[in-house]
Amino acid sequence: MSHLLMVESWVAAMSALLPRAIHETGHQFSFLTRDLHHYLRQSRQTPHPLLAARNVLTAETNDIDALWPWLDRARDLIPFDGAITSCDYYLTTVARIAERYGLPGPRPEAIATCLNKDRSRAAFAAAGIPGPQIRAARDWPAARAAAEEIGYPVVIKPTDLCGGMLVRRVDDEAGLRAAYEQLAAATHNSRQQLRSPVVLIEEFLTGPEVSVESVTVGGATHVIGATDKSIVGDDCFVETGHMFPAALDDETAGELADLARAAVAAVGLTDCISHLEVKLTPHGPRIVELNPRPAGNRISELIRRVTGIDLACVHAQLAAGDEPDLRHRDTGLGSAAVHMLLPSKAGTVVAVTGVDRLRGGEVVEYVVPEPGARASAPRDNNCYLGRVMVVDPEGRGARSLAEGLVADLDIVIEADPSERTA
Repeated sequence: MSHLLMVESWVAAMSALLPRAIHETGHQFSFLTRDLHHYLRQSRQTPHPLLAARNVLTAETNDIDALWPWLDRARDLIPFDGAITSCDYYLTTVARIAERYGLPGPRPEAIATCLNKDRSRAAFAAAGIPGPQIRAARDWPAARAAAEEIGYPVVIKPTDLCGGMLVRRVDDEAGLRAAYEQLAAATHNSRQQLRSPVVLIEEFLTGPEVSVESVTVGGATHVIGATDKSIVGDDCFVETGHMFPAALDDETAGELADLARAAVAAVGLTDCISHLEVKLTPHGPRIVELNPRPAGNRISELIRRVTGIDLACVHAQLAAGDEPDLRHRDTGLGSAAVHMLLPSKAGTVVAVTGVDRLRGGEVVEYVVPEPGARASAPRDNNCYLGRVMVVDPEGRGARSLAEGLVADLDIVIEADPSERTA
């Protein structure tokens, strides 16, 4: 049995999946956070899954140099055999902890390259991996010049945020200026870490988007499969749903598997789960980004239900130095899908109708908001009010089934006074 140090976590899905997975793989964990109330005040789960930790520890996780003496003392008192997190903003911290103490895990340089979209794009380009045209800009004149060079429409995005935050499509200079100023004003991320001022200006890619989930162990990258996405928003990119496996022909699936292996090799990832996002453009697949951790939005649960491979457990096993079992098993299911509940506007949830239909046999999981829940404007993947997950034993019909069930829900939202005035 290994004892893992979990450094922070996401508040949503992985905050429940990862503690469960650590225990199911025969290990224990201690939870290290700078602010325990960040988790307690944002979760409906009682007790919170992170409180299943053997120890709950508090230290300043945003300052790794100040954390080293604290960790040296903590490791003497409560020795740990591995380090883990599910939160993008602490993946490099965990990799540095693993390197310092000789624990399993990928190299910090590889993780940092993935998390900085500017650096990862450069690594992909050097390896000859196709992606959009891209320019990095440190100020407004450089951003404007980059957009003019690439040609509108373009996408402007931060190099170091996740969940689609502040990623915008813009069609002209006025839209670019507004998006640039919004990004420049966001000096810190949600964990109060100082952000990079660099922004990316990218060619706008057309076509459906998929993700490729893979696991790299001992130098070999095993592709688990591809997941499709549904995305809404005129100028933003909000993921509304996913199905695993994606409805792809064998040639495209093979091409995506090769692309995933090449991307992992280009940045030097080892002993790590990877979540690669790809656009299927008319000119072929183009990389959007590579994330060195399990996919969010319950994609890991879709994969578990269809293949029997539990990526949350794999994540724990890699941190403990175990050899994960990546064999596909027959679960009797052809596909699984999740569809997210998006608010129509900012405000307060008054009522939800149509929930009775979610109690059918094909629905394996659902969460709907309670009256009084706050709703934010649908601008990124942090706006979800709930979800519906379904399975299809016969084939790849889970997506349409999930979409139909969500369409039958009526979430009544009372707009904020400022929204009503506008």
